[in-house]
Amino acid sequence: MTHAVLDTLQAEARARGWTDRQWATAAEVRHETLSRVKRRGQCDTATLEALAKACAHMLRAEAVGAALDVDASGRWPRYLNRAAEESLLALASSGIQDPVRWRAAGPSFLMAGLAFMLSTQDDFDRVGYAALAEELHPGIGSHDAFRRWLRETPLKPYRVLPMLRQWRCAAGTDASR
Repeated sequence: MTHAVLDTLQAEARARGWTDRQWATAAEVRHETLSRVKRRGQCDTATLEALAKACAHMLRAEAVGAALDVDASGRWPRYLNRAAEESLLALASSGIQDPVRWRAAGPSFLMAGLAFMLSTQDDFDRVGYAALAEELHPGIGSHDAFRRWLRETPLKPYRVLPMLRQWRCAAGTDASR
């Protein structure tokens, strides 16, 4: 497991107002187990799934692996399965705008376009996500660059945006509720 997955889940637990003890209780794991997982940055799949489920997320084992393998262009993942897509959606729905975490999640062009797409939505922090997008890939907000992203991205907005709204609603972070 990477620290990024746990950090994303922890941010969601914090968004719910939970302490680590409350999160562990909701996940039906011992508080000591959660402390050990956070310290080591690794755990078994069952524990990770319990922590994710408490935050209204489903994880698959493949989502816990290393960052996405990048294609020859450096702009896109070589392969984007549903588990990897869910990992990206978890980050996008978490409210985390840390460029280091976003860079670790995938190729900068992919991640910048995702952040910029979020900045165009009423229920997301427009200014924050636009700034994040520009930091990840300067110029992504230009008409040509974003149009290219929309044309080539494996993250199809017509699928991703409704899924993000569902995740945010389930987590209680959707401002439009």
